[in-house]
Amino acid sequence: MTPSADVNDITLLSDLIDQLSPAPEPAPIAWIPQTWGWALLAVLLLALLLFIGVRRWRHWQTNAYRRDALRELDLRLSQEGTSVLAEVLKRTALSAFPRERVAGLSGARWWQFLDQTLPTTPSPASRRFDGPLGQELSAGTYRDSAASPSAALTQLARQWIRKHRTDAPTPHDDQGADQ
Repeated sequence: MTPSADVNDITLLSDLIDQLSPAPEPAPIAWIPQTWGWALLAVLLLALLLFIGVRRWRHWQTNAYRRDALRELDLRLSQEGTSVLAEVLKRTALSAFPRERVAGLSGARWWQFLDQTLPTTPSPASRRFDGPLGQELSAGTYRDSAASPSAALTQLARQWIRKHRTDAPTPHDDQGADQ
């Protein structure tokens, strides 16, 4: 082989490569599922997300009275004292429970109602309405309007507003009649 033959072979090889057609590009991948199973899964997932969204919205709407009560407590507590605490608790209970179950409650029956609708584990007497905190709550309505409630009573009232259960059993009207 002569050196000039090698150069001609190289030239011919490059000419042959230039004559080749380009490699075909693959078709673009579709974003739409190609089988009905994926479409069904997408519909079910959308339905589940919609269901969760509607339930969360209803829960948020249902608990609007709790947010309003806490907001009112924050605004009025420092100025009006314990009397506003009793008022906000009673209005919150009237918003959450039927009027027949709440409106007539006072004193020990009111405190028992508050304790029974608060879903907590058994707590010490200082963390319950039925006792000294309940007495402070009832007496606060008649005290000086500027008197501030104790920190324990304020914390317990806020906890009740945030966490009370509307499906909890409540004391019957005939229980307080014998006492």
